[in-house]
Amino acid sequence: MRGTLLPTRAPDRRCSAFAAALLALAVGIAGCGPIVYRMEIQQGNFVSQEAVSQLKPGMTKDQVRFVLGTPLVTDIFHADRWDYVYTRKLARSTRVSEERRLTLFFDKDGLLERVDGDVVPGGEQPGPTATR
Repeated sequence: MRGTLLPTRAPDRRCSAFAAALLALAVGIAGCGPIVYRMEIQQGNFVSQEAVSQLKPGMTKDQVRFVLGTPLVTDIFHADRWDYVYTRKLARSTRVSEERRLTLFFDKDGLLERVDGDVVPGGEQPGPTATR
């Protein structure tokens, strides 16, 4: 049997159709690009206008903490200043869609002296656009 070739089998049509379908599926999926889940990211303390409207000069730090929650930033060198910072980034965006800043200043006795930032007591607009 030396030098004799064995007969080869013809490729099965079902196998060829299956391979073609797999190839088409792979090309279709590769063309779509990766599908990545991105969630909305919220960082910091959300401070609503209603919560800030409850602040009154002369409130203690404990009272302020009860209304607004624990501040995001407290500085050991400036114990009389609390900063509340809130940012929100939408799932499909790379930019920050909402940002709020609120700074509270206390006097030496630990009583609320003034409030600065994007959200201010009484619903006034911060900065030069405030109307009286």
